Amino acid sequence: MDNTYESNKLLGEYLLFHYGSDDQLMPWSDGPQNGLRFPVRTVRELIDHSSLPSSTTSRAFDVGCSVGRSTFEIASFCDEVAGCDLSHSFISAARSLVDNKELPYEYLEEGDSYQKAVAKVEYDPTKEISFFVADACSLPTELKEFDLVHAANLICRLPDPSLFLNRLPQLVKPGGQLLLATPFTWLNEYTPRENWIGSGDSEQKLVECLKPYFELEKKVELPFVIREHRRKFQYSVSIGTRWRRIGSAV
Repeated sequence: MDNTYESNKLLGEYLLFHYGSDDQLMPWSDGPQNGLRFPVRTVRELIDHSSLPSSTTSRAFDVGCSVGRSTFEIASFCDEVAGCDLSHSFISAARSLVDNKELPYEYLEEGDSYQKAVAKVEYDPTKEISFFVADACSLPTELKEFDLVHAANLICRLPDPSLFLNRLPQLVKPGGQLLLATPFTWLNEYTPRENWIGSGDSEQKLVECLKPYFELEKKVELPFVIREHRRKFQYSVSIGTRWRRIGSAV
């Protein structure tokens, strides 16, 4: 992963993206409000909570969890949730939030001027929430058969997305659900051209990659806004999908 993901500037940017208030993230009333609260929406708009097991402990895995907001959201529905990311600074921040339920940080206003803020999270203390550093292209073999796997804006930031996609049949247990969100922003700096999952037809290529083991159940458009500074924002639209794991364990 690019060292950018270990910088204090980007840590503040992503803590704001995950935990900032609507006014902090988008201070302009005529800005794209539909892109707010993305890390919550990728869970709430895609999950089928009615199919999660009620008689046994439900287990979930958030791959590429960044600073963890989606992981905490998943804990509203599952008993045990693990989140992983390749960025040590992101995982350190997420762990601090588990321990303290808040974390002071700074986000860029303009030039070299920063605004102080505090990321806060509430969660049920009976839920087991953990975070660890891991490469989505080379996950530990003991990770398998989760009731739910979530990966938001991850696929097009991997050096070889097929390695992650090919691992999914082991990660999701038969009958379990896979929640994906991706804008398919292919860039050579993250993913060599020969490893892109399609180009102009990425959505169809993703279906082909998953089709042997997964059935598409739901598709929604999920806009998101990342604030760079007070007058500059990234606005993108991810494709959000829910897949059901079919067939037997592999």
